[in-house]
Amino acid sequence: MPADPSAHGSGETPLRRAADASRGASPTPKARGSGTSAVEVRRSSRRRRTVSAYREGDRTVVLIPARMSEAEEQRWVTVMLDKLAAQESKRMLGDRELAERAGRLSEQFLGGRARPASVRWVTNQNTRWGSCTPAEGSIRLSHRLQGMPEYVIDYVLLHELAHLLVPGHGPEFWRLLESYPRTERARGYLEGVVAADRLPHLPAARRE
Repeated sequence: MPADPSAHGSGETPLRRAADASRGASPTPKARGSGTSAVEVRRSSRRRRTVSAYREGDRTVVLIPARMSEAEEQRWVTVMLDKLAAQESKRMLGDRELAERAGRLSEQFLGGRARPASVRWVTNQNTRWGSCTPAEGSIRLSHRLQGMPEYVIDYVLLHELAHLLVPGHGPEFWRLLESYPRTERARGYLEGVVAADRLPHLPAARRE
C-alpha cells in the first residue's frame, strides 16, 4: 500500500507548543467540543504553513495559519487530534499481536477467507504503508505506522489482507473494504500525514 502516489515522506507532523501560541495569534480563538475535551483553534498571521497542537489542561489547542479555509481547518483539527492521541498511546503492537489482530480482522470483515502465513513489522518500507506477497501469504507493515491510531493500523492490515484475496485495486478489491466503517477516515488520516510531511519543518520553539 503506497504511502502516497506522488510523494513519500517520514510521516512526521510537528506537534509542539509554538511561539505564536501567545504572540501573533488570533484574538478570538475558536473553541469547540470534541468528545470529552474541548478543542480551541487559534489562527496566527505569523504562522505561514505549519500546523501544531498541544494539550492545555482539559482542552486541546490547535495552531493554524490565519489564511486557512474552514474546510482545511476541519481537516487539520482531525489530523492533529489523531496525532496527539497516537503520541500519547505508549503501547506498541508486537509481531505476534499484529498477527492476532490480522486474524480477527479477517474473521470480522472478510469472513475469515484471508489467512496470512506471517504478519510483521519491517523498517525498510519508506514509500509504502504496507505490502503483501500473496504467493507466500506474507504481510509486512511499515514501522512508520507504529504509534498511529489503532483504526489506521487496522485499515492498513485489512487492506493487505484483502490483497491476499484480490491482487489489484479494482472494484472487487474495494468492495472487500466497504464493510470496514473507518476506511475513509483512515485514508484521510494517512493522506494528512503525507501532506504534513510536505510542509517546511521549522526549528521547534522553546517551551514557555
